Amino acid sequence: MRSPIPLVWIALLALVLLPTAAGRVLLDLAGGFVLLMLALPFVLGGVGWIGWKLMQSRMRTCPACGTVNFATAAVCQMCGTELPSVSGGTPAEGGSTQRTQEVSVPASSATIDISAEDVD
Repeated sequence: MRSPIPLVWIALLALVLLPTAAGRVLLDLAGGFVLLMLALPFVLGGVGWIGWKLMQSRMRTCPACGTVNFATAAVCQMCGTELPSVSGGTPAEGGSTQRTQEVSVPASSATIDISAEDVD
């Protein structure tokens, strides 16, 4: 004689447990698992996007051949051309040691007057 398939046992167990506190705990666990499975792709996608943006910020393009190199390299890995330094960083990051001095200019002298003219 064949024994019933496990799905029947699971259904019978669920019918017995659902009206009890144990059934409620099982439903809460199942709901949490489903929520986790629905949210996991979005969380992993967000982490991947942040990682990609972080990696992109550390890349430099060679002016001679166009190869993308990481900022830690001083010369291009493909052609050997010296890569331009990253401005605004510390010398350990490959940035320049001198920063440009910002000149304070009054806004009235920096404003440009524009007049509209009809073109024939």
